[in-house]
Amino acid sequence: MSLAIQRAAVLGSGVMGSALAAHLANAGIPTLLLDIVPPVGAKVKGDPASREYRDALARAGLERAQKSKPAAFFSSARARRVTIGNLEDDVAKLKDCDWVLEAVVEKLNIKKVLFETIAPHLKDSAIVTTNTSGLSITDMAAVLPESLRPRFFGTHFFNPPRYLHLLELIPHAGTDPAVIEFMSAFGDEVLGKGVVIAKDTPNFIANRIGTFAVMSAIRAMLEGNYTIEEVDALTGPLIGRPKSATFRTADLVGLDVLVHASTTVYERATQDPQRDYFKPPALLEKMLKEGMLGDKTGKGFYQKVAGKNGSEILTLDHTTLKYRARQSPKFPPLEAAKAIEALGERIRTVTNTNDRAGAFVWRMLAETLLYSAARVGEIADDVVSIDRAMRWGFGWEMGPFELWDAIGIEKTVERMEMERRTLPPLVLETLKSPTKKFYRKDETPKRPRLSGGKLKPAEDESATIDLAALKAAGKVVKRNAGASLVDIGDGALCLEFHSKMNAIGADIISMAMAAVKETEANFEALVIGNQGANFSVGANLMLLLLAAREGDWDEVDLVVRQFQKMTSALKYCRKPVVSAPFGLALGGGCEVVLGAQHVVASAETYIGLVEVGVGLIPAGGGCKEMVLRNVHGLPNVDGADPFLAARAAFECIGLARVSTSAEDAFAMRMLRDGDSFVMNPDRVLRAAKVYALALAHRGYQPPDPMIEIPVAGEGGIATIKTQLYNMKEGRAISEYDAYLGGELARILCGGELPAGAKVSEDYLLQLEREVFLRLCGQKMTQDRMAFMLKEGKPLRN
Repeated sequence: MSLAIQRAAVLGSGVMGSALAAHLANAGIPTLLLDIVPPVGAKVKGDPASREYRDALARAGLERAQKSKPAAFFSSARARRVTIGNLEDDVAKLKDCDWVLEAVVEKLNIKKVLFETIAPHLKDSAIVTTNTSGLSITDMAAVLPESLRPRFFGTHFFNPPRYLHLLELIPHAGTDPAVIEFMSAFGDEVLGKGVVIAKDTPNFIANRIGTFAVMSAIRAMLEGNYTIEEVDALTGPLIGRPKSATFRTADLVGLDVLVHASTTVYERATQDPQRDYFKPPALLEKMLKEGMLGDKTGKGFYQKVAGKNGSEILTLDHTTLKYRARQSPKFPPLEAAKAIEALGERIRTVTNTNDRAGAFVWRMLAETLLYSAARVGEIADDVVSIDRAMRWGFGWEMGPFELWDAIGIEKTVERMEMERRTLPPLVLETLKSPTKKFYRKDETPKRPRLSGGKLKPAEDESATIDLAALKAAGKVVKRNAGASLVDIGDGALCLEFHSKMNAIGADIISMAMAAVKETEANFEALVIGNQGANFSVGANLMLLLLAAREGDWDEVDLVVRQFQKMTSALKYCRKPVVSAPFGLALGGGCEVVLGAQHVVASAETYIGLVEVGVGLIPAGGGCKEMVLRNVHGLPNVDGADPFLAARAAFECIGLARVSTSAEDAFAMRMLRDGDSFVMNPDRVLRAAKVYALALAHRGYQPPDPMIEIPVAGEGGIATIKTQLYNMKEGRAISEYDAYLGGELARILCGGELPAGAKVSEDYLLQLEREVFLRLCGQKMTQDRMAFMLKEGKPLRN
């Protein structure tokens, strides 16, 4: 059977259904979005016989997706790939769809009726899936025609589906393995998801483990009399979990959703020895009854209210069910632990403290680790699937088995045995192994220990590059504190950033220069990429502020010159240089991307020159590059107005615009023709390597520096300053904003020259340096830098 998905349908246009349709459109798949005809008495205007009325629910879903924050679509143009309709008038259109994805309300009887309704209208090769978070796939398959059952299974996307990486595929006993294999590859390559295969058990993998962890934390809180704030302080970044921790996450998701997830396991997993953990405690039942569901009702574990100095956040006192002022948790030993970067060491430090904080973290982690180990074989075949599900679906820094390895199995098991905790067979089996770890690191790629003690590769080497594994295998060519050069095979070298937040300082600049030299001498191509949380958040602002406050202008000037020299070296390297950005690529990080000759980005790349937010301008070639890119975009005719290019660059830099996606970056000219993006961030480095080597094999030649760039000159500067004056008078910007804008305009318009004058790249770089140094000496700029470092947000002074 030949499988392909060229057109899809989503049934159900609620929050999840409409977001799924948007993500399919992002992946380039024309999608039919259908919902029921509004029932009699629905609050829908118009003639009940009209299509406008009958398609109203699907239309509302599409409009919701178009307006959603964060954006569901890569760009507004992607919405044109979604066609709306209803399940009565348009059900016959399903015959043209290769994949039909059901996303209606989580009620088994409603889903069954829908499947019975659509089955006669499907093509013989159609794949049909249900987006359920925990209902039985087997029960739904039973109502389908026998011929359709091999192509039916569960596809559990996490909300919002564009942004959350996890996709659980849940086959039933009759699902064709070839269909699952196809969909795994499709989900990975086309939809950009991290795919795991889950078993048809209540809540599957991520929600089973994640819900247990939440309920374990709540139980420990109630029995140990901890506060809401204390639990969130102990269950967030401290232990490798998201900042929203336990209760802020519950408010975001909705208490009703949490209770539904826990109740599903409690009612269906009757053989689970820890089943009672999933029974919602009286606290949650009371909150449900009082409508305290979280953000959707305005109150949950936290409540936002109007205060004397604006809004303030109150916290629920779970003993009285009343809200009170927030109380900062007082756990003195945690302050030292927070400074420990390695997660395993940090958790060992916390759990070894003889206080309430250590007791809570140990209890909750011990329960979660043991529960995860006990479920291997039941909810998934291997530890890798569970680890990936928790990282990709719940945002954990490490999955439970990766974390257990990092903490140390032997010591934790000793303590567990002293506390008479039951050890699952997998743990006992792992303790008998030579390494006493779930993951072996003596090979590349790393290999996981499975439930039966057998080993298999944890990574698909043909699709991904694991820099950590390559470095462990001795592939480091050169290294310093901020960056490394890694041989990624086949003649390609990778420049990897690994400073804190991948902030760019002197060490990265020097390593980038070394990368160009090494590539030209010994490699065929250079890839700039890493596998941190983000590509780069920009230059090291703290060091710059210190130098500015000390008046060390020679040092500042030297750093700026070195940065410009670095980006120019990348651009004019004799071998291909391809950057591979993902996540945030801001300020100096953006300038590195702009400096590379070509880009292969992750679809979720948020790139921008944001220096004005700290009272500065881009001075690593960013202003120069945006002028060049917009000049190239002018009509190819004599007399084309260079002010159009300056204005476009000003709107991008002066407003500190950040792309909402890689596709949006093309509209901003941050990416250009010849650049590309891939849906799956795990594939970015491999794709960049393949592209870089292809350029090399075609006989790559670097571009020539531009020496005749038309600029708008002093007339352009005056025009922009007039617009800034009007904005200041209208109180849209501050006086210092207007000053910054004038300085930026001077660079982008080429200084005080006649309109249409021609300048070189070096001339624009010199203007960047002059303005940057002048701004560094301004107190208001230094105040902006200090505020950003302290508060993490811009100061409008």
